[in-house]
Amino acid sequence: MRINPTLFNRIIRPITFILLLLPLLSLLFGLYANSLGANPVEYALRFVGEWSLRILVIALLISPLSRLLKWAQLLQLRRMLGLYVFFYATLHLLCYLIFEQAIDVSSILADIWERPFITVGFAAFLTLLPLAITSTRSKMRQMGKRWKLLHRFVYLAVILSVIHFWWLVKADVSEPIVYASLTTIALLERVWQWAKSKKQA
Repeated sequence: MRINPTLFNRIIRPITFILLLLPLLSLLFGLYANSLGANPVEYALRFVGEWSLRILVIALLISPLSRLLKWAQLLQLRRMLGLYVFFYATLHLLCYLIFEQAIDVSSILADIWERPFITVGFAAFLTLLPLAITSTRSKMRQMGKRWKLLHRFVYLAVILSVIHFWWLVKADVSEPIVYASLTTIALLERVWQWAKSKKQA
């Protein structure tokens, strides 16, 4: 499957960009309309965090979907998805640091030490940070093979993110189970592709 490159760049890319921006626009409208409930800070914190995870899982599924649909152009959307993941993850972190912790360093460090889901969440963000920094084409060319090795840390990032969310919700784990299942499928498909390539070599 292949779509005309001009059509792909002028239609599919902009539509994808707008769709990924919609959660933020929805949140901003909710803040403006004062419709985020009794605790808007907690709502915003969780909202942007969940969207970061959702987009991260979608980004992980891009490669299997491109192989399934025989649509290599889909891979061109991964960078955009990855940058949106980092964007929403950064908003999630800033909401936590500024509005929930009031940038109280001692309180933040105590929270990281005492609450495992916070620890895992910070670890997930720190894993995403070098991936975002090295996401440019110039960095890709500069790093060569090391770029691919580094960006495999996305697998660790998604696992940590799922664990972070799972431990956060505690009781109702139905949504984390969906993310964990999709992540498992995406990772197993990669293992299968790797094993197949080794067998054919």
